[in-house]
Amino acid sequence: MADLDQRLIDLETRLTFQEQALQELGDALAAARDAESRNALLLHRALEDLRLLRSALAASPVTGDAASEPPPPHY
Repeated sequence: MADLDQRLIDLETRLTFQEQALQELGDALAAARDAESRNALLLHRALEDLRLLRSALAASPVTGDAASEPPPPHY
């Protein structure tokens, strides 16, 4: 009978640790999903800023053509 009681205690202890581990994994997964969501938003904003910057550069009168720029002051 004592052996059966000990086995039951061991099983209950294992179950408790497994429930705790499962809760910790669930919390870690939720945190990872939140971080992924924040990172996706930051990436979207950065890409939008880059798109706007490219549009602004394309619309500017100086297109980066060296022939249209004045010579440097040392010439």
